[in-house]
Amino acid sequence: MIRGMARPTARTTADASAARPPGGALVISLDFELAWGVRDSLGVDGPYRGHLLGAREVVPRLLELFVERGIAATWATVGLLFAEDRDEALAFAPSVRPAYLDRRLDPYPALEGRDPAERVGRDERDDPLRFAPSLVRAIAGAPGQELASHTYAHFTALEAGATLEAFEADLRAAQAIAAAKFPGTVLRSLVLPRHQLRPDFLPALARTGFHAHRGPEPHRLATPHAGVHDAAWKRAGRLLDAYLPLTGANAAGWPRPDALGLVDVPESRFLRGASRRLAALEPLRVARVARAMTAAARAGRICHVWWHPHNFGADPERNLANLRALLDVFERLRDDTGFASLAMGEVAARARSAATDGGCSRTAGPGVW
Repeated sequence: MIRGMARPTARTTADASAARPPGGALVISLDFELAWGVRDSLGVDGPYRGHLLGAREVVPRLLELFVERGIAATWATVGLLFAEDRDEALAFAPSVRPAYLDRRLDPYPALEGRDPAERVGRDERDDPLRFAPSLVRAIAGAPGQELASHTYAHFTALEAGATLEAFEADLRAAQAIAAAKFPGTVLRSLVLPRHQLRPDFLPALARTGFHAHRGPEPHRLATPHAGVHDAAWKRAGRLLDAYLPLTGANAAGWPRPDALGLVDVPESRFLRGASRRLAALEPLRVARVARAMTAAARAGRICHVWWHPHNFGADPERNLANLRALLDVFERLRDDTGFASLAMGEVAARARSAATDGGCSRTAGPGVW
């Protein structure tokens, strides 16, 4: 029973149980950002370019695989990728923009042709790493796939110079371009770039139509912070945790809405790309995610697996083979325990419906049931 609620009647107990699959659920979310997510860190024209170009091959293959296997997924997409060309991207850009102290974070000078160090092409044909409307249309048209937001311009909320006003303007721009491309669309799920969650910014999500967001894994290795790079001990810890259960399965209980009506669908495991250097350990890494899924299924909880399409870009074949192996595990768990596949928006909708049916006050704090 949710804390702060009256004891449910038989009807509301059944409603809450119906909202939760008996064997829990696998949630998959992808941060679809291409160049906008790495332009200030890994660069676009250097060694990482192959990963980004490979992502354009990976996206259609992921969609095909998800549809074939009946897998729901949330595609948190940078709004600039919706644009047909540079002019359209600027037409939807917010008038209030972040004044980052680190100017490398700001994509708008390059988009406006004012940054001699970074060239932005005209359109998808000229610049396939900054514009991807064809891929966005494929996602929107694929059964079971949730088109979601990764902000309009990869807004990094914890960086110096980010303001609530600019953040809300960015989210409104993301909603506007989505509605223009797909009339009637309201994006309901948001993934914040670089996990930079700010509780004081959450009201902007509710005001701009979002219902769900993805919180970080519940341990010190995933604590949100400003900046691109973590401390060396954190990087080492996360790498080791990808192969060994340092932080456990991180399966989450079923969430309920917070006072704003927002539902946090927290991360469980990051699905790293295949490593040639650590190829001998690949079975261990895949098994780490499979064990997290199994633990969630047996406990009736949520296992939320996430990655970027460009993480698969350098070696699509091996990465897709690893994913197929994990989906084989999912299918066994589905048959044995009722483990379901849900997008973030579906989790939020169930949580909000169960809270309403159970008489839960929206002024209650966040939690699980």
